[in-house]
Amino acid sequence: MIILAILASLAAIGMLCWLLFTLAVFALPAFVGVTAGAWAHGTGAGIPGAILIGSIAAAATLAVGHLLITLVRPMWLKLIVATAFVAPAAIAGFHATHGIVKHLMPSDAWQIAFSVIGAVAVGITAFVRVAGMAAAPALSGRDLARA
Repeated sequence: MIILAILASLAAIGMLCWLLFTLAVFALPAFVGVTAGAWAHGTGAGIPGAILIGSIAAAATLAVGHLLITLVRPMWLKLIVATAFVAPAAIAGFHATHGIVKHLMPSDAWQIAFSVIGAVAVGITAFVRVAGMAAAPALSGRDLARA
C-alpha cells in the first residue's frame, strides 16, 4: 500500500509539473484577469460581474500579446513583449517548485536552489512557447514565386 501511495504521489507531481509547463504562457493573462476581477468585485460588480470582467481582461491581454508578438517588426520590441509574458511565468514556476520542494527537503538553501532551477526551467519553457507564437507567417504561392 505504501508503494502505491508513493507511485500516486509521483504521478500527481508529474501531472502538476506538466500542467505548470503547459499553462506557463498564460500566467500574465491570469494575473491580469484576477486583478481586474478583484477590482471589479471591490467596486460592487458582484461575483458574476467580477468573473466576467476578469475573463474579458485575461482574454484581451492574451489577444494583445499575440498581436504584438506577431505584428511588431523590431526584434527588441518582440523581446520586451516576450519578457512581459515570461517574467510572471518564471515567478509562478518559482513558487510552484518551492511549494513542492519545501515538503521534500528541510534545508532552506536547497529549497531556494531548487526553486530557482524550477523558475528557470518554467521561464525557458514559456519563452519557447511565446517564441512559437511569433512564427513566420505562411508564404503564399505568389511570395514563393518571387523567392
